Amino acid sequence: MNRKFSLSFPRRGRRGPVTTNGFTLMELLIVIAIILILMLMAIPTIGSLKKKANETSAINSIQTINSAETQYESSFPANGYACNLSALGGDPNSGAPSPTAAQLVQGDLASGYKAGYIFTVTCKDKVSVNGMDRNTSYILTAVPQTVGKTGDRGFCSDQFGAIKYDPAGGTNCTQNLQ
Repeated sequence: MNRKFSLSFPRRGRRGPVTTNGFTLMELLIVIAIILILMLMAIPTIGSLKKKANETSAINSIQTINSAETQYESSFPANGYACNLSALGGDPNSGAPSPTAAQLVQGDLASGYKAGYIFTVTCKDKVSVNGMDRNTSYILTAVPQTVGKTGDRGFCSDQFGAIKYDPAGGTNCTQNLQ
């Protein structure tokens, strides 16, 4: 009396083994949910990396402008330092450099807007020599276009080249950049 019990249904006709190809809907939904969670964790990191990159670009741009101001002052000694960024810029195809277009910085920086920052140069002191004004100092500022979004700190420099920053994103630069 050997009987075998089977929990499978009897076959009616010839069918091959049942195989599933691919993933079930539930498996796909779980994978998508995990990917979304990882993305939500990464988004704040990406935003802070973008701000850090903008700040680094602003610091490098300030160094570039400081170098351009030194070259401008030695190239056009009667004028002294340039009082605006457009004087440091200029199109190289338009002719020789001049005091109003010295061709020392690229066009994006000469426009005053680069990598989420607004750059300005203002002359501070001047002396009159033979009836001509010669600018003897300048103040350079770089502030975020939107504080907290494109950058957190504002940066300042002058003819001496030291870079200071304002943690509030303005032009009240009191802390030395390290």
